[in-house]
Amino acid sequence: MSNDVRYCERISYLFLKFTLIAYSTIFWLIGAFILAIGIYAEVERQRYKTLEGVFLAPAIILILLGVVMFVVSFIGVLASLRDNLCLLKVFLYTLTFCLMLELLGGILALVFRHKTVDLLNKNIRKGMVNYYDDLDFKNIMDFVQRKFKCCGGQEYKDWEVNMYHNCSARGPLACGVPYTCCYRKPNEVANTLCGYQVLNKERLDLQNIIYVRGCTDAVFIWFMDNYKIMAGLLLGILLPQFFGVIISWLYITRVEDAISEFGHYQDGLLPESRETKKQGRLAKWCRCLPEID
Repeated sequence: MSNDVRYCERISYLFLKFTLIAYSTIFWLIGAFILAIGIYAEVERQRYKTLEGVFLAPAIILILLGVVMFVVSFIGVLASLRDNLCLLKVFLYTLTFCLMLELLGGILALVFRHKTVDLLNKNIRKGMVNYYDDLDFKNIMDFVQRKFKCCGGQEYKDWEVNMYHNCSARGPLACGVPYTCCYRKPNEVANTLCGYQVLNKERLDLQNIIYVRGCTDAVFIWFMDNYKIMAGLLLGILLPQFFGVIISWLYITRVEDAISEFGHYQDGLLPESRETKKQGRLAKWCRCLPEID
C-alpha cells in the first residue's frame, strides 16, 4: 500500500461520513427554516404585543427550537466534513442530552400528570385573562375550542377571569363565552353572541348551547382515543434523534480507528499532503484521513 492511499477508501468510513453529512445538513436546513418562521412571527407579533411570557408567544418557542437545531446541526455538518473528533463528540453528546431530556420530560409528565394538568390549566387561565389582547393565544384557543369541541381550560366557567366575560362587566359579552365555545351546525353562519349569559347557568342547561367540557380534558381524551397517531408522532420525533446518535457514535469509532491505525492526528485539521494541496477549495472542506508514517 502506497503513501497516497487514504482511509476514505474504506467503504464503512465513506458510508458513515456521507450519511452523517446528509443527516446533519437536512436538520440544519430544517432548523434554519423554523428559525426564519419564528423570527418573522415574532416581528409581526411585536406590532401588536401587549403581553410578556414564553407561553403566550409561540414565536419565541419557534425561535428557540430553530436556534438549537441550527447550531447543533451546523456542528454536525462541520464535524463530519472536517473529521473533527472534538466537534463530533460535542454533536454526539448534545444529541444524546436532548434525547434523554425529552424522554425524561415525557416520563415525568406522565408520572405527575395531575400536576402537569394543573400547570397547563393555570397557564391557560393566564392567557384567557388577556384573550382579546394577544392574537397568538386567541387564535390557538379558538382553534382548540373548535377542533376539540370544548370551552375554557378546566371548564367553561374559566372564562370568568376575562374582564369582558366576567359577570360584573358591562356589555353584551358579560357573563358569556366566546362564540367558538358554541355548538354550530355544518355550514351555519356563526353567531358571535351565542354564548350570551351562559356563565349564570348550570351545565345541564347548556348541553345544546355550548361545549361544557374543558379543553385540557378534551385534548387528553383525544390523545387516548388516537393513541396510534400519537405513538407515530412520538416515534417520528425520537427515532431521527436516536438514528443521529447511533450514526455519530459509529462514525467516531471509525475516526478513532483511523487515528490508531495511521498515526498522528491534529483534531481534524490534518496536515496537507502534496495530493491534498492540488485539490480545490471545495475538496479541502471534505478531508479524508491520509496515511501518515
